[in-house]
Amino acid sequence: MNEIVSGDYPGLLSEIRERIRAAQYEALRAVNHELIGLYWDIGRLIMERQTGSTWGKSVVETLARDLQMEFPGLQGFSARNIWRMRDFYLTYRDNEKLSPLVTEIGWSHNLVILTQCKTDPERDFYLRMTRTHGWTKNVLIHQIENRTYEKTLHSQTNFTQTLPSEIGAQARLAVRDEYTFDFLELGDEHSERQLEAAILAHVEPFLRAMGGVFAFVGSQYRLELGNRTYYVDLLLHHRRLRCLVAVELKIGEFLPEYVGKMQFYLAALDDLVRMPDENPSIGIILCKSRDRTVVEYTLRESNKPIGVASYQVVSTLPRELAAELPAPEQVAQLLGCVEG
Repeated sequence: MNEIVSGDYPGLLSEIRERIRAAQYEALRAVNHELIGLYWDIGRLIMERQTGSTWGKSVVETLARDLQMEFPGLQGFSARNIWRMRDFYLTYRDNEKLSPLVTEIGWSHNLVILTQCKTDPERDFYLRMTRTHGWTKNVLIHQIENRTYEKTLHSQTNFTQTLPSEIGAQARLAVRDEYTFDFLELGDEHSERQLEAAILAHVEPFLRAMGGVFAFVGSQYRLELGNRTYYVDLLLHHRRLRCLVAVELKIGEFLPEYVGKMQFYLAALDDLVRMPDENPSIGIILCKSRDRTVVEYTLRESNKPIGVASYQVVSTLPRELAAELPAPEQVAQLLGCVEG
């Protein structure tokens, strides 16, 4: 036994462990796929029986009671849940694009999207984001309440012009138009130092607010060029995009010169810090406020991938943006570039 352990046993253990985990994941996926298919079929059967008949609520209540008696201890067949299966089927039965997606996330996630999202493009967004990023139910609820759909589609970046096409769409979805940091416990008046200190004291909720796929690299990240030292406010790593993300914090209104400074940081990060197998670094400039026209003109002339967003410490969406979402076909085209 000692001879085996002293050989390549750790490698063997690691390989088998990963294989077991992969098998467990595939088994869970298969079970979930079958469960969603079962609920779909029950919803379809209820709908078909109701069409042209006089079935009322009492029939579903009787069905729920009989199923619970037939399968004691089996959860998920309350009258309320059976009605939700019917609504689930009705919502997605004629949508060839969305109906395959619902089998790739859990039933509790589907119920959240079904009950809280009102349009197909919005459902498409949260279905894909939940699948791609592995959001838990609570994270999904938080994202919906925070209006991540609207904030993401209004984001101001130049990624389509400055990044390879295969990651440009994913990068665009990684930056929002506005971030809500209500966990920082900051007043309206605060300094950049206070903002950064509050973020460092709440790193985990900050990363969740940024989208949940970022890893924290450092604050006041040191860059030495020539005889001078420069500091990036926050340096993150986007795990799915596999790139460094420089974040600059500004407590006032956006100024065009911020982009020049960020371009300088990104060039230095790409040359001095980026790993050979990583994608180009991107920058996010977080400001308290901004003129969208000024941002648009400034980013147009930038040759580095940069996004500009605003932040706040309460959860609201500017009214003028809520009515200006892209057309459904534009949303579908953007989301179609993002594969799990």
